[in-house]
Amino acid sequence: MEEKDTLNEIQNEEVVEEATVVSEDEQSYQEFVDSLEAKWYALHTFSGYENVAKENLETVIEKFNLQDRIFDIIIPMEDVVEEKNGKKKLVQRKSMPCYILAKIKYADDIWHNIIHTRGITGFVGPMGRPLALTQEEVMKLKLEKIKVEVDVVAGDNIEIVDGALTGMIGKVTAVDSESGTASVNVEMFGRDTAVEVELTQIRKINN
Repeated sequence: MEEKDTLNEIQNEEVVEEATVVSEDEQSYQEFVDSLEAKWYALHTFSGYENVAKENLETVIEKFNLQDRIFDIIIPMEDVVEEKNGKKKLVQRKSMPCYILAKIKYADDIWHNIIHTRGITGFVGPMGRPLALTQEEVMKLKLEKIKVEVDVVAGDNIEIVDGALTGMIGKVTAVDSESGTASVNVEMFGRDTAVEVELTQIRKINN
């Protein structure tokens, strides 16, 4: 009976010791993740596979629990005015075909997870090694929202000073300070058209 009790004690100690090791491993990993800085990286994709690559990378994040390592995944888009059959219209198109952008807390341990994602051919960088975008590139691509104080309210007349609609005059119908955007009615193609622009793209015109 005494021998059986001793065996149970040993087994219980082993369980406690194993749990302690797991806990220490988890703590060590969390400290490792916390020490990393999230940066934007460009990922090269097969032509026309931008959407597929984005969706597949989201699946990889879910499968390998990488939510604390890979955050925003963006397919860069831009507004352009196209003319077809004599008619103009505002459309969105990919501004960087064959690329997606992702904000990543990068370290070598997740390199294989990313480059083996279907549709992704590799990182953009020397010899295919990851090279984070510079702060200037991040700002130019408008990957990070800049909090701006623009003195515009619904009813104000504005001029669009950046983007595909540069030079157009419009009237603000709504302002969303949280997202840094404004809804504006502009005269386009002979009629009023509602567009959404960033607050950094407009300037107020004195009535």
